[in-house]
This record gives sequence, structure tokens and C-alpha cells, in this order.
Amino acid sequence: MSYPPATWRLLHSPWADGPTNMAVDEAILLAVAEGHAPPTLRFFGWTPPCLSLGYAQPLADVDVERLRGLGWDLVRRPTGGRAILHTDELTYSVIAPMTEPRVLGGVIESYRQLSAGLMRGLEILGLRVRADKTYAQDSSFKTQDSNTVVCFEVPSNYEITAGDKKLLGSAQVRKRGVVLQHGALPLTGDIARICEALRFESESERRRVRVRVAERATTLEAIAGRAVSWAEAAQALALGFAKTLNLTWDARELTAAERTQAERLRAEKYANEGWNGRV
Repeated sequence: MSYPPATWRLLHSPWADGPTNMAVDEAILLAVAEGHAPPTLRFFGWTPPCLSLGYAQPLADVDVERLRGLGWDLVRRPTGGRAILHTDELTYSVIAPMTEPRVLGGVIESYRQLSAGLMRGLEILGLRVRADKTYAQDSSFKTQDSNTVVCFEVPSNYEITAGDKKLLGSAQVRKRGVVLQHGALPLTGDIARICEALRFESESERRRVRVRVAERATTLEAIAGRAVSWAEAAQALALGFAKTLNLTWDARELTAAERTQAERLRAEKYANEGWNGRV
């Protein structure tokens, strides 16, 4: 598909904790909705490691005591999906008006369009990847546990796989006429370690799910056969978006108003137990 040329903002945010990262995404969404900020592609990282829950996922899925013992943060995303452990990864967010041609249409159609840019970026890194609409019917990903709590255990439509394993997961929310899609690209490490902070009926169940996640999800290093830095991966994905979606980048930073809004959202929402424990 061809798109008219457009200029978007490209942000490389400082690494931050989970509540800050989610607050920044929502602050950008509100600025875009008000016409005070352009469509934005943002890359960011997490410190300390953070377990994020989908918007409607029960807090009961988390073993909070184990989570704290591991030194990991907890935050609830504004987007859907299941639990993700954010560590050793490149995270992206796309925030654009629903009228923007690159996110036009329903959720699945916008996933398809943005996945094309992500795939191109991964191909620039030398990977062979795929993203299609057949995962729900793909027997290689079927599981008896339809209520899985781990996002990377099973891919959704137009999420990206490599070597028949999920590599890049994404989620979306639409609010005030704006699309916010963000996703996680694990760079290295033990993809199944998320299970250490989740609640299971027994330790044998924890071990079983750990094995299953490791069988069905992967990291960029495992697929590429080499370590890929955060900066190299971000550069490749930005180039993939630019080439596929006909974009030019404007490397402007957050505005003062966006920073103020993010600080407010962090304090009142994403660092608040009322929000994180809402389900």
C-alpha cells in the first residue's frame, strides 16, 4: 500500500519506570487529540524491570510478594492484552489520529499496516519474520489454557513471529479520536522469567507454563544469532517505518505541556494502587 508523504515526530525517551512510561504515552495521546502534537513514534526502555498488566487483566494474576522480592515494578497499561515483563527490550509506541492513513480502519487493519513497518525494520536486521491474520486458527499455537496470563505465549492477529515463535507483541487503545499502539521487542534474556512473578496453583504448574512460554516465544538475539543493542534495534525499526509508511522524522522532544501532563498522570493514575488494582 502506498501512503502520501508525512512527517512524524520521532522520540527516543530516557529509560524510566513503568508508571512514567505509561504516563508519557497517555500525555502524548492527549496532546495529539488536542492538536498540540504531531503523530509520534516513540522508543523507550524500562528501569527497573516492570510487569505490565493489560487494561482488563486481574491483579490476582500477579504474585505481588514474589514480584517485590524480585525487585520488579508493576503497572497497568491503558491497552489490552496480557502480562508482559519489560526488561532487556525495545518498546515502541505509535500515537496518531484515527484519521491518519497509516492507522485508518479498524483495530486489525491498523495492526496490519503498522506491522508492515515493524517487519521491514526486523528484515533490515537480517531476520525472516511473518505477521498474518491466521494465528487464532494456527494449530502450532493452540493451547488447552485459553485463559493464559502471559502475553508472549500466543500471538494475536498481525503480531510478528520468527521461526514459528512470537517475537514482537503489540496492543492498542483508541481514545479521543487517537490511536495508541505500543509493543515490546525482547532483545535478549530468558523470555519465560515472567512466570516467576505470576500466580499459579502449584510450582509444577509454574514450571509447565515456563516451558511452554519458552517454546512459543523468543528474543531478537536468539533469532539473529547475535546481540543487537537497543540503539541498533531502534534505528532499524525507525527506518522500517519510514520506508514502508513513507515517513520523514522530526526529532523533537516532548513539549513542556506534555511533560507536565505526564507527571500528573503518573502521580494520579499509573503509580496509584487504585488504578493498578482496578480489576
